[in-house]
Amino acid sequence: MKHFAFSLAWSFALLLTSSLTSAAVVEHTFNVGNLTVQRLCDQHVITAVNGSLPGPTINVQEGDTLVVHVLNNSPYNLTIHWHGIFQFLSAWSDGPESVTQCTIASGSSYTYKFKITGQEGTLWWHAHSSFLRATVYGALIIRPRLGHSYPFPKVYGEVPIVLGEWWNASVVEVERNATETGGAPIESVAYTINGLPGDLYNCSQNQTYQLKVKQGKTYLLRIINAALNEQHFFKIANHTFTVVAIDAAYTRHYHTDVVVLAPGQTVDVLFNTNQKLCDSYYMAFTPYRSSNVQVNNSTTRGVVVYDGASSSSPPIMPDLPDQTDTLTAHKFYTNIRGLAGGPHWVPVPKHVDENMFITFGINLDQCNLPGPNKTCGGPQGKRLSASMNNESFVLPRGRGFSLLEAFYHNVSGVYTKDFPNQPPYVLNYTDPSLATNNLIAFAPKSTKVKTLKFNSTIQIVLQNNAILAAENHPMHIHGFNFHVLAQGFGNYNSTIDEPKFNFYNPQIRNTIAVPVAGWSVIRFRANNPGVWFVHCHLEAHLPWGLAMAFQVENGPTSSSTLPPPPADLPKC
Repeated sequence: MKHFAFSLAWSFALLLTSSLTSAAVVEHTFNVGNLTVQRLCDQHVITAVNGSLPGPTINVQEGDTLVVHVLNNSPYNLTIHWHGIFQFLSAWSDGPESVTQCTIASGSSYTYKFKITGQEGTLWWHAHSSFLRATVYGALIIRPRLGHSYPFPKVYGEVPIVLGEWWNASVVEVERNATETGGAPIESVAYTINGLPGDLYNCSQNQTYQLKVKQGKTYLLRIINAALNEQHFFKIANHTFTVVAIDAAYTRHYHTDVVVLAPGQTVDVLFNTNQKLCDSYYMAFTPYRSSNVQVNNSTTRGVVVYDGASSSSPPIMPDLPDQTDTLTAHKFYTNIRGLAGGPHWVPVPKHVDENMFITFGINLDQCNLPGPNKTCGGPQGKRLSASMNNESFVLPRGRGFSLLEAFYHNVSGVYTKDFPNQPPYVLNYTDPSLATNNLIAFAPKSTKVKTLKFNSTIQIVLQNNAILAAENHPMHIHGFNFHVLAQGFGNYNSTIDEPKFNFYNPQIRNTIAVPVAGWSVIRFRANNPGVWFVHCHLEAHLPWGLAMAFQVENGPTSSSTLPPPPADLPKC
C-alpha cells in the first residue's frame, strides 16, 4: 500500500504543514439493506449496514484517508454523516441530506472519501436522513499514527459502548406520522447497548450485552450516545472512571463515577477492573430528563463479568442518579477541561471577528391540515415547530440542488444569506411564563444561512429559551470543533459571565449540551470552506426546524478553496 505524508492540525496554519509520517488508505463497503432481527418478543425488519446492528466499527489512524463505498439496497433514500470529522476541503463527503448532498436513491451508490487529520479518539457515523439513524450507525475510532501514543497510560483493551434507541415500529413511519399530524413522534420502547436491549425488557434475558474483563487491568471504554432523543447517565456498579477524551479531543484526567452524554456526544474513559472476582456488575444507561417533555424513561443495562468469576449471585446494580438530576448532569458537563498542550491541542483564538447571539427552542406553526375543523397533534391543536433566532429552518428538498451545490455553482433561489446575528426581540428568554405566550410562539419558515469570511473567528452565545418548554438542547456544528468558554443557567449576561471565560484549557467539542433554561458560549475559527449544518441533535427537533447553516467563503489560495464535486455525487 502506498504511504503518503500528512500532518494536519485544526488551525489553518498547521493544516498546511506536512511531515514524513506514514498514512494509509482505509477502504470499506457499506451495503445498506433490510435486516430481520428479533427484539422485544417480535421479529422486525430494520434498515442496517452489512447485516449488523450497530453497523461495522471503522478503525483508522490519524492521517489516514478513509474511503467508504455506500451501496443503498434499502427501500429508502438516505445519506451517511461522519459525525465530528472535520472534512477539510472534503465537504462533499460530510453527508447531511440536502445540505452537502442529495440523498443516495434506493438502488444507487455513492463513495465518501476524506482525510482524517488533526483529531484522535472516538467519533461515529450515522444516517442523516429521517429517523434512519436509529438503526444505521456505528463507531469510528481514530488512533494515533505510527510512532505516536495516547496521552494516558497504556490500556489492556479498548471497547466501544454504543447506546442506541429502539422502536417496535418502522422508524421511517414514526417520523412520517409525526410530520403529517404535526405532533411529537411516538416514544421509543427501549434503549440498547451495542444493539442489545438488556434483561429489564420483555423477552430480552438472552439479549443482554456482556463485557468480559480480566481483574487488575485498565480498559478504555469508548462511549457513544447514538440515541435519537434522550441524554443519558451511565454508570458501572462499584467502579469509577477517568475521562480522557470527549468528542475525539483529549481532556485533563477527570475522575467520576458517572458519565453524562447527549445524543451525538462521545466520551472516552479509563476503567479499572479492581473489584472482587466473586461478583459481576451491571453497567446501565438511564435518561437524563431536563424538562417535563414525555420520554421513554426506561433503563438499559449490560453486565461486566470478570474472567474466572464463579458467583451465581445476581449482578450488582449501580445506584443511578434521578432522571431529573440536572445538577449532576451540569457538574459533569462543566467540570471537564481540555488537555492544553496535548496532541492536536488548539489554543483559543484571541481576536473575535464576528459575534452572534442565538436563541433557540420549541415553537408552534399553523395546522394547515385539509378539511374543516382539523386539528394537529401539537399544543392547542397546532403543529409543533422549532427555531433559531426565530427562523424555523426548512431543508431545500425539491429545489434541484443541495445547499453546498448551490454555493459552489452560485445558484440562486435555493437559500438566502440573511440568517440574523441576534433574535428579533430582547426579553427574559428563560421566563417560565413564555410557555403560554402565543405572541412569540410562532416562527416563520425559511432556509437562511449565515455567511462567514474564510479564517474568521466566530463567537456564539447559545441561549436556550423557554417558549413552550425549557429543555437542554444538544447543538452540533458540522465541519468544526469549538472551544466551550463558559456555561450557565438563566439569561447570559456579558458583564457577569464574560469574566468566567476559560481561555487556558476549555473543553473542545463538536456537540454541546446547552443547559436547560441556560446558555453556552463557544468560539471557533471558520477555516473550512463550504456549507456546514448547525442543528439540535435531538432527532425529533430537526424536522421542526431547529437548525441553520454556515456558508464559509473560499480562502485566497487553491489550498483553501472548495474543490469541485465528485462525479458520482447523487443528483437531486
